[in-house]
Amino acid sequence: MPTKSKKRKSKKTLVIVESPAKAKTIEKYLGRNYRVIASKGHIRDLPKSQMGIDFDNNYKPKYISIRGKGDTIKELKSEAKKAKDVYLASDPDREGEAIAWHVAHALNLDDTAKNRVTFNEVTKDAVKESFKHPRAIDMDTVNAQQARRILDRIVGYSLSPILWDKVKKGLSAGRVQSVALKLVIDREKEIKNFKPEEYWTIDAEFKKDQKAFKSQFWGVDGKKKELPNNEAVQDVLAKIDKKQPFNVTKVVARERRRQPAAPFTTSTMQQEANKRLNYRTRRTMSIAQQLYEGISLGKEGTVGLITYMRTDSKRTSPIAQAEASKFLNEKYGKEYAAKGQRHFKNAQDAQDAHEAIRPTSIYRTPESLKDVLTTEQYRLYKLIWSRFLASEMTPAVYDTVRADIEQNGVTFRTTGSKMKFPGFTKVYDNQQENNVELPDLNEGDQVKLVKSDNKQHFTLPPARYTEASLVRSLEENGVGRPSTYAPTIDTIQRRYYVKLEGKAIVPTELGEIVDDLIEKFFPDIVNVDFTAQLENDLDSVEEGKKDWVKVIDEYYHPFKKELDKADTDIKKVQIKDEPAGFNCDICGAPMVIKMGRYGKFYACSRFPDCRNTKAIVKKIGVTCPKCGKGDVVEKKSKRNRKFFGCSRYPECDFVSWDKPINRNCPNDGHFLVEKKNKKGLVVLCPNGDYKEEPKDEGAVKES
Repeated sequence: MPTKSKKRKSKKTLVIVESPAKAKTIEKYLGRNYRVIASKGHIRDLPKSQMGIDFDNNYKPKYISIRGKGDTIKELKSEAKKAKDVYLASDPDREGEAIAWHVAHALNLDDTAKNRVTFNEVTKDAVKESFKHPRAIDMDTVNAQQARRILDRIVGYSLSPILWDKVKKGLSAGRVQSVALKLVIDREKEIKNFKPEEYWTIDAEFKKDQKAFKSQFWGVDGKKKELPNNEAVQDVLAKIDKKQPFNVTKVVARERRRQPAAPFTTSTMQQEANKRLNYRTRRTMSIAQQLYEGISLGKEGTVGLITYMRTDSKRTSPIAQAEASKFLNEKYGKEYAAKGQRHFKNAQDAQDAHEAIRPTSIYRTPESLKDVLTTEQYRLYKLIWSRFLASEMTPAVYDTVRADIEQNGVTFRTTGSKMKFPGFTKVYDNQQENNVELPDLNEGDQVKLVKSDNKQHFTLPPARYTEASLVRSLEENGVGRPSTYAPTIDTIQRRYYVKLEGKAIVPTELGEIVDDLIEKFFPDIVNVDFTAQLENDLDSVEEGKKDWVKVIDEYYHPFKKELDKADTDIKKVQIKDEPAGFNCDICGAPMVIKMGRYGKFYACSRFPDCRNTKAIVKKIGVTCPKCGKGDVVEKKSKRNRKFFGCSRYPECDFVSWDKPINRNCPNDGHFLVEKKNKKGLVVLCPNGDYKEEPKDEGAVKES
């Protein structure tokens, strides 16, 4: 009886990606002849226990396997031995290129072989197309990433020990984070040193044919005039006869077109998500990563919903533009689709390696995906989808009117705007405009003054940074790149160099100490222009125009001189304990205020013999309305949101998101609270209809 011959199992092609979620999706796209596994990010890095750089040998880095990655590396090697071919498909940026190079070294692959594939979106067509055009690992890109890693290691591992020795243990300093911290502290200094300047305005209400409209004082005798004080206001008012009509002397009507914003880059996505959705930068990037790597869409399988989310390019592919045009013609009509291909100008130093952030298919509308996305995913996807679609739409068109209204040489100016055609605003509007319709005004018309209101104002200091505005400032100053914004802001918060008060980023005392020390002894580290130039040099390395060793040389030698000087010149910073003003309730010794990793706290002066500690709470001067014994204190939730509670907690469980005041509602006796709105602080009863509108104390009423 003849024996059956065993079928020889054909070898599969191995594909190595970064993320396990992406691995499953891509394996489905490529079919049964492919095996796709994940490196789970980097597998090699500089050692944590030492500098890991050979300064005498052109800054040669000493790479070791990352602790905890042993099983992953073992699996990669095992699968590579069995494979017919190995392709490296990590993310399409510097970090991804470096990961591919590290994996190639760990598996003893030829890094000059054409085994590198990249795709800007995790869709079947994009992935399959990328395998038709494999290339060699781009060593210029790898060297740009290596140079950044080595420079960051040199700065971090040189400055951090100084901070530990001279300030306190557990601190750190970094190249980009030090600049971000300086921006925050410089803004705080601006606010503290700001001197408000007085100015006044005169608002007027006119009427024509029983239709009222508002206007503002503009000038006298045909020249624009500022109103620095009340005397100037009274001089203007003295010229006006309220009983006499005003003349419409000039009317300018025109059509204004407002163009849509470009599709998202990393920084603009982070900014809009922070402003519109209240998402922190780290949270935004985490959700975007999920949308990029793929979401299960039922029968359609797992599909990447957006293109790669680390980019500073505003370019989009002609295929995506054509699809958007087709969708707009079908859904809204041809008048809403932009004519021809739209081009948005990139920033001067932007890398154009891949596209702006956009949906992989405009036909996957947010509403059609609502059931398969989490609330967070849906909200961010809708923002990205709407922004891209709007960028391919026609401009919004407004009819605008500007009219000058005069009497005795005093000019008031009024402006009106009416939307003529919504254009892109039908889908997405990044700066809401209110329609202000005026009556039909013509030169020579007469209008009646109904009332006027003159108010005193003071110029305001610059606003504190939010995460959104700090990202914008870092980008505008050329500090960092798309992949660094979120981790940089996260780091300075985790080190307690800054804290969040609502959305505002506020420097801590510890942050000010660290910034002052670095600015004094390492001025180049916190020099915005110097750091921006380094980013440009790293870009030049990626483009093959500069040698990475020379770039490190130019940066390291001046830094080394500063380092040698600082080591001897920096004196130990004494963060003195402040007396707390009361004694320890355990041992009776005086309590003091100490600086900890998460801010100030009360501690026993006999530490470590007595380890009694207490949180510092801020009293608001209001007795607890529930128990009548404790004080209402300001507290912070786990999400850093401010709320108010009783100092006798847990004996008394009083809690309120709004700030209570020492008055009760005249209607039902419930305690009143203060709540902010656009006009100021409103006092209201949370239990009823009672409400006190904010008073404008700066207003000066006419007699």
